[in-house]
Amino acid sequence: MSIASTIASIDAGIDKPRARTRIVVAMSGGVDSSVTAALYAEAGYDVVGITLQLYDDGAAQGRVGACCAGQDIHDARRVAAHLGIAHYVLDYENRFRSEVIDDFADSYLRGETPIPCIKCNQTVKFRDLLAAARDLGADALATGHYVRRVMGDAGPELHRADDGERDQSYFLFATTREQLEFLRFPLGDVGKAEVRRRAGRLGLAVAAKPDSQDICFVPDGDYATVIEKLRPGACEAGDIVDLAGEIVGQHAGIIRYTIGQRRGLGIAAPEPLYVVALDAASRRVTVGPKAALLCDRVFLRQLYFPDRGAPSRGGAEITVRLRSSHPGAAARLTLLDDGEGEIHLSRPEAATARGQAAVCYQGDRLLGGGWIAGMGQSDALRRAAAA
Repeated sequence: MSIASTIASIDAGIDKPRARTRIVVAMSGGVDSSVTAALYAEAGYDVVGITLQLYDDGAAQGRVGACCAGQDIHDARRVAAHLGIAHYVLDYENRFRSEVIDDFADSYLRGETPIPCIKCNQTVKFRDLLAAARDLGADALATGHYVRRVMGDAGPELHRADDGERDQSYFLFATTREQLEFLRFPLGDVGKAEVRRRAGRLGLAVAAKPDSQDICFVPDGDYATVIEKLRPGACEAGDIVDLAGEIVGQHAGIIRYTIGQRRGLGIAAPEPLYVVALDAASRRVTVGPKAALLCDRVFLRQLYFPDRGAPSRGGAEITVRLRSSHPGAAARLTLLDDGEGEIHLSRPEAATARGQAAVCYQGDRLLGGGWIAGMGQSDALRRAAAA
């Protein structure tokens, strides 16, 4: 859908005159949230922009690809002034530190590979910011995420964005039903190129601004240095072992490795080796051939299925994405006790690290998902691997 069509059809779904309907827009200082604010302002809504200051890292102040600090706050202010809308900056640094950054560091210490963007959406944005929007008398909170909010028979549902390359539904799998009632995502039907063109036509200073990187608080992608600063001693050395437990090398900190990693092992071997297991307690990194990564079982914890179409305990046929870049695989999901679940993949997949999310769909409709606690092999796969 074009931006012009979106403007013509944009409707917050609230039974009030638009001029009296307040839409708070989460403005990160990037082009997507800026155009989101512009769409609602052009459509006649009472728009208020809110920008969150999430961290104060001197290295990020002028860094291209940062968000929620320094230049981005300035850019959001400029856009709000250009659009003639009210704008506020909320200092959420302490909340972001305790809910996202500390969790990020501790996850790596447990041998996991976390996704801080999901944690940020769960806590600081869709819990705390949403509450602030309500305090401002908002009727809805809008963001620049590429995802579609579709009204179904039982209420609003989340669906993949039309632009598959930009779809961000994976990062929103834990959105609750109550939050979804209040949230709006006007860019779900629009492509990124069209968003930038619209920003240019509106004269927004951020029209050509590069997209923010996933881990906004990690300068230059050097997460190990950030973790070492937060958790001194996190980079303790340890052994690299093969599948038989024989020591084949040394490493400079388990936090520098993730499941499936091939580069940076520093081991001479007749065949390529991959990280197949991490043991944080013993500081051991286990490596093996690519075949050792194949799994057809995924074990989940902390399930989130806010949609009333969630699978029953009898199981359901789904498509599951095991990481944000994963295209999806056919599978069957079974719900267990105590908020846990198990996914049986139709075909083996390379193992994904603990701490990543398994996000479940039926068609384009997001059902929910859970955090990956581990992956394994069925008896059939073990027999096939041994043959």
